[in-house]
Amino acid sequence: QVQLAESGGGLVQAGGSLRLSCAASGRTFSSFGMGWFRQAPGKEREFVAGIAGSGSITSYKDSVEGRFAISRDNAKNTVYLQMNSLKAEDTAVYYCAARTRTPYSSRYQGEYDYWGQGTQVTVSS
Repeated sequence: QVQLAESGGGLVQAGGSLRLSCAASGRTFSSFGMGWFRQAPGKEREFVAGIAGSGSITSYKDSVEGRFAISRDNAKNTVYLQMNSLKAEDTAVYYCAARTRTPYSSRYQGEYDYWGQGTQVTVSS
């Protein structure tokens, strides 16, 4: 069983920055592919960013590439999402997710085994 806990959400003005954190339980965190997803009101949950267990491979949704950066600290069992130049359309609940049977992330939410409870990010324009 893996537990994920997000933190770091909040209210920020457009153009501002936030850093989300996701703390994971489990001894083999470095073998998990990790992802960040988000769900805006009235919309489906969508992929934002993913990172491989080693941290060497990352992927991003096109609209956040260059503004967001995913990273991980395996010694702390934590994955981060640094969000810069935030826009109103980034407003959503952000979730982290873990793929425990592969060290690679995926853009498809059905391929993740565990999810956090989510953290709200609100960007005011």
